[in-house]
Amino acid sequence: MDHLQFYQSELLAFNHTLSAHRYSESTCRIYVTMFREFLNYLYPRRLHSINGQDIVRFQSALITRKKISRSYQNQSINAIKFYFEKVLHCKKQRFKLERPKKENTLPVILSKKEVARVISCIKSIKHRAIISTIYGTGLRISELQHLKIEDIDSDHRRIWIRSGKGNKDRATLLPDNLLMLLRAYYRKHRPEKFLFEGPDGGIYSASSIRKILKRACFKAGVRKKVTPHTLRHSFATHLMESGVNLRYIQTLLGHTSSKTTEIYTHLCNQHISEIRSPLSMLEDLSTFER
Repeated sequence: MDHLQFYQSELLAFNHTLSAHRYSESTCRIYVTMFREFLNYLYPRRLHSINGQDIVRFQSALITRKKISRSYQNQSINAIKFYFEKVLHCKKQRFKLERPKKENTLPVILSKKEVARVISCIKSIKHRAIISTIYGTGLRISELQHLKIEDIDSDHRRIWIRSGKGNKDRATLLPDNLLMLLRAYYRKHRPEKFLFEGPDGGIYSASSIRKILKRACFKAGVRKKVTPHTLRHSFATHLMESGVNLRYIQTLLGHTSSKTTEIYTHLCNQHISEIRSPLSMLEDLSTFER
């Protein structure tokens, strides 16, 4: 018997509960992948027979054998906790897991000139509209995929994001030049439901969006590791450099905590450029003995 067939009832309950809690498609996909990995490790034991130590040993095996990242480990822990706490309704104290400390690494961002070069290299009006919308509004890739035509509020120059991360609605910016681009795109492609639809209708593929951006970066000579989320980081950083209040940026991005938004203060070049290094106060360094 296949390992996952052995756990068919557990997987069905897991999927059903994820749907009932209205988790996003990407979160559901990640949680199911992580939970299946856990089940493969446990086979042929039943879940009711395991304890917290079994889960700790599984996490240790992931770290030592697969050399997983901190992010991967956190996602695995979240998926396992979801099953026990939401599917089986166990108390949170059933087991204790050591959460990996978050790495204090700053995200990659593009300069305004780099963004302009990337967008100018995209010839397809549909592809240019997709990338411009992500950067010009700060949307997550899943939020862009689920944008509907009626979410574009041209009268008030804003875009509505329905059921974003955390199932929250919010509004973000709709700059005039983006509105003009979207109107030109709409006249040419006439989407029916979603603002950006795949070749056969329905939601546009996330992998296709990543490929569009990757090709454009290559043509533009941008060698940074760029993803659609890089455009979101760049959007927030450039707003901060323009003097926009942190609280407004938090609202536009849909962050629950201001601490999440504060990371962009470390990426902002505006204040750094105004500070003089003590080296600049020394005498001319251009003359030296060879």
